[in-house]
Amino acid sequence: MKKTVITLATGALLAGLAFAGSAFAQDYPTKPITVVVPFSAGGPTDTVARLVAEVMSKDLGQQVVVQNVGGAGGTLGAGQVATAPNDGYTLLLHHIGMSTAPTLYRSLPYDPTKDFAPIGLITSVPMTLVARKDFEPTTLAELMDYIKANGENVTYAHAGIGSASQLCGMLLMDALDTQMTTVPYQGAGPAMTDIIGGQIDMICDQSTNTTSQIKAGEVKAYGVTTPERLANLPDLPTTKEGGLDLEIGVWHGLYAPAGTDAAIITKLETALQAALADETVISRFAELGTVPVTADQATPAALAETLTSQIALWKGVIEKAGVYAD
Repeated sequence: MKKTVITLATGALLAGLAFAGSAFAQDYPTKPITVVVPFSAGGPTDTVARLVAEVMSKDLGQQVVVQNVGGAGGTLGAGQVATAPNDGYTLLLHHIGMSTAPTLYRSLPYDPTKDFAPIGLITSVPMTLVARKDFEPTTLAELMDYIKANGENVTYAHAGIGSASQLCGMLLMDALDTQMTTVPYQGAGPAMTDIIGGQIDMICDQSTNTTSQIKAGEVKAYGVTTPERLANLPDLPTTKEGGLDLEIGVWHGLYAPAGTDAAIITKLETALQAALADETVISRFAELGTVPVTADQATPAALAETLTSQIALWKGVIEKAGVYAD
């Protein structure tokens, strides 16, 4: 009899907790939401986050605030979200680095596939090869020859271990079978500042962080890492046109901590899709050389599939390069 009473009581308690969770999700959100960007302000991922967050705020009825938590190649900010309460008020907007971290870091404090609840993909941003405006090579072919001839005398900036610019640099050096001197920064913004200032020779970075500088003539551009030229930079050839086997796009995704209520994930997914369909976001993305993903890609399933496949892809690339963070 006691067992029956205990069982019934336990069942009632669990049902009550489930109802409370459902009611909580139904009212969500009741306060501002923080989207952690694991890189410094002013960088390409930060730009994407702020554009999307502004429109998501309108759909959700609460302010979506971007918080920059840079350091350790994006793992510091990601780790902060992995251990945050799974109540939907702390999210993570991360790029391709989410898939490279498991191989780059031997003691990663979180599991990208287990400690996060995917919400949806956002965009895939092309990379561009740019250099200080007084750099000697004038074409992509001349740039390749110059790097091969000068090797480690060429300085290459990147935004830290696991950053998109580091990954692109790895692929570039592998394609040319030549090592440059790499200079890590605390984000793409500071790296670009030194490119413009002439302190560093070159970088391969996302078009969201280079388009305005290219158009303003502040940097010299050599190529874009997409199969076709960009509509907003029609005179910039593709790397393939220039004879360089280098093709890479930097995808971005939105995540919540694992265990976040499914109803909350659905609300966030809906808000994300609304943001990506917004004309202002589409227009601003176009100015930066990218486009939002389609609605069927801005889903938890699509992001989960992309993350899993990209982890496997980059594992081989990183192990071949032999580059690790620890």
